[in-house]
Amino acid sequence: MFYHIVYQWHVYISFLNVFRYISVRAAFAAITAFVMTLLAGKFIIEKLKGLKVNQVIRTDGPQKHLSKAGTPTMGGIIIITAFLTSMLLWARFDDTYIYYILVSVIWFGFIGFLDDYMKLKVGTKGLSIKAKLIMQFIGGLIIVFMYVFLEKDFKCLTCLSIPFIKYPITLAMWFYIGFTAFVIASWSNAVNLTDGLDGLAAGISLFVYATFGVMAYIIGNAKLSEYLLLIHVAKSSELTVVCSGFVGALLGFLWFNTYPAEVFMGDIGSLMLGGVIGTISVLIKQEILLLLVGGIFVIELISVILQVTSFKLTKKRIFMMAPLHHHFELKGVSEPKIIIRFWIVTIIILLFTLSTLKLR
Repeated sequence: MFYHIVYQWHVYISFLNVFRYISVRAAFAAITAFVMTLLAGKFIIEKLKGLKVNQVIRTDGPQKHLSKAGTPTMGGIIIITAFLTSMLLWARFDDTYIYYILVSVIWFGFIGFLDDYMKLKVGTKGLSIKAKLIMQFIGGLIIVFMYVFLEKDFKCLTCLSIPFIKYPITLAMWFYIGFTAFVIASWSNAVNLTDGLDGLAAGISLFVYATFGVMAYIIGNAKLSEYLLLIHVAKSSELTVVCSGFVGALLGFLWFNTYPAEVFMGDIGSLMLGGVIGTISVLIKQEILLLLVGGIFVIELISVILQVTSFKLTKKRIFMMAPLHHHFELKGVSEPKIIIRFWIVTIIILLFTLSTLKLR
């Protein structure tokens, strides 16, 4: 909104021309979200403590986690507050892609809020797996239906990019809608499952958003996307500002969430972050590449699927505990070391991903 109010005066004040550049608004979006997180973080954490919104610690998990009892959760509120403030200031609201992101933030944040609230105040284990999956898939469908209806003139609407393959494939509309809704719902779950150690999900999400920010800029640029043989999506440029907003918000959140954490993001944060990552992958036509970009999230999700499947079929466990980060904890690896190593692996994967964009 600030952009729309201020930029109209650029004909009188030439300096305001800088705000038409994506790079400038992206930088300000990151800085704004970071500062907002630091300013609001302490206040929100104290409010959560006052309301006794404390993390429920699993008694069947690593015993070291019992020392975290009393740490406030639902810190995802900090991320959402900082991100929305940043978008109000620096996003262009004449770009429909912004609205898909806002719907994703609100919908998946609401699911997370319900889940956290039921765990803390109703005395249950939260939303049932079935209810959560249904709500996530419905959210994915809402976003995809909006996208298909509002972007119907986009020539490559139902295209699917395959990494290392020169030309995209075109999917049938009904299959595309179901597939992309599934992608969005799945990534909401993947990030949620990874959120088990201080700063783990927040740090990996930060790197993924930074990578998607670069890719959104490239894909939104006609010359760069043509050179790299990527589907050109003109509106995706604005997603650079979105990704930068999340990078700033997550950097600020890590100020409070790194080991030992002063606050946990809770499902309101992890479900929302994953849902938005999935949404962005759909909008920039990189649903398949996200399997590589979000490699750690994929591994964590697969470890849970393998563990559950193995136990149901053979009554034996593959890992000491799933998701995978808990397996390493029970093997005696310290929590900070697991977190940093997972971050390092993520960075290496992302560097490899960006370096191979031209390999088609």
